[in-house]
Amino acid sequence: MSNALEVATVVPKGYEVQYETWKLAPAVRVGDTLHCSGQLGLGPDGALPADAESQFENAFRHVAAVLAAAGFEMGDLVELTSFHVGLCAEMDTFVRVRDRHLGEPYAAQTAVGVAELGIPGALIELKATAVRGAGSRRA
Repeated sequence: MSNALEVATVVPKGYEVQYETWKLAPAVRVGDTLHCSGQLGLGPDGALPADAESQFENAFRHVAAVLAAAGFEMGDLVELTSFHVGLCAEMDTFVRVRDRHLGEPYAAQTAVGVAELGIPGALIELKATAVRGAGSRRA
């Protein structure tokens, strides 16, 4: 009997460019834990909206899509790290958008202010960790 955990790369349909061009997996599943790479606020057309709220919405939608592709849901999040250009200026907007996408039980969260992200004009990057079924098991 092996104690080895199953490890799988998760590349949702439409996210192949991350894997093929940027050489990164949108997520890697190790057993019942999913480690999601940072997701930017790119729109469906691949462009960045000019406003922070739209970028925040898009980033959360990308996290949800990556989770869903691996059979997880937003309630399974146990940790969320957000990287912000203009952290203090846009925190109220971020919290409002976050609260539309996440509820109880709350995940551990860290917000980090940065000078820039990997694409000019990007204002947010979300990195997440989820554990399958965590939302239903937390007290």
